[in-house]
Amino acid sequence: MTYKETIYFIAQCLTVSCEEENKKAILLKLQSNKVDWAKVVKISTQHLVFSALYCNLKKASFLNYLPNDLVKYMKIISNLNRDRNTQIIKQSKELNELLLKNNLTPIFLNGSANLFQGLYDDISERMIGDIDFIFSPDDYPKAINLLKKNGYNFINKQDDVEQTFKHFPRLKKKNRIAAVEIHKELTSEKYSKEFNYEFVKNDIIKINNVNVLSYNNQLNLSIISYQIDDNGFEKMNLSLKNAYDVFLLSKKINVETSFNDFITLKEPINCFLAICNDAFGGVDSLSYVHNEKSAKYLMEFNLLTTNKIKRKLKYIKFYIKSRMSIVLKSITNKTYRKKIFEIFINKILDL
Repeated sequence: MTYKETIYFIAQCLTVSCEEENKKAILLKLQSNKVDWAKVVKISTQHLVFSALYCNLKKASFLNYLPNDLVKYMKIISNLNRDRNTQIIKQSKELNELLLKNNLTPIFLNGSANLFQGLYDDISERMIGDIDFIFSPDDYPKAINLLKKNGYNFINKQDDVEQTFKHFPRLKKKNRIAAVEIHKELTSEKYSKEFNYEFVKNDIIKINNVNVLSYNNQLNLSIISYQIDDNGFEKMNLSLKNAYDVFLLSKKINVETSFNDFITLKEPINCFLAICNDAFGGVDSLSYVHNEKSAKYLMEFNLLTTNKIKRKLKYIKFYIKSRMSIVLKSITNKTYRKKIFEIFINKILDL
């Protein structure tokens, strides 16, 4: 299996419990005994969908086509992630109660919000790193002080410096499983005037006294966090973790209208949907605007996924550009100067 074949195989496996055509296609591939499971494990793990892959194949009663040792391993990982997410839900509820008691209203984001909303049939499907929430500009510093007073501390001493544009440095409490990211913004400074707290606050969903984003904005955030903040749009790459969330959310809303209010963010979102639609096998709910830009983007994405050399060159070009950007920003920004210094020191220590 090529890289592209593996990516598309995994993507379509993630839909087999609700997309009949994909279920038939995946069954034929499984019956052919030509699946390179080593590649599937490697790439699904890299994309943080290994557990979701297991859950979907299990729901479709396809596990008997997998090697027995692999099924046992997948079950272990899934059980471990279910236990972790159970603790994350408990910690998130604890944080929510603490904040509300002090007249601070968090809006939960990303994975923890999806768990509260019951987006997944099995909570073990989603790999979650941190608990993320956003606050109003007035509540943001109050939330930081409150959590610090209640035992949440910097994970690394060097984090006690200038905060990033989006969120405060990660905080962690002893005997709690997840770190916390307290957000004041939803995306990078370049796009923050389009997508921010003011944009999302009026159509939040409340579930058992927990606030999460509307389905539209959950979908927008899932795409923007990868396309913009993780540079997926520039790299012309796909994150299956984000794509799977988008697929599930697409069953609840009209995707094409979810980003109508944006201007500069329209193209990155639409291009991500174009890739998702292609990778997931033309799923109806993952509709997108077919135009010259999306067609060109999809063509270049397919070229990169089928050509290893071009893909590596693309990443090298992006790496050089990003490093140069840090150097230029370091001239006027203390945080970036610190990053340059840390890179320099690490290189010396490696010698």
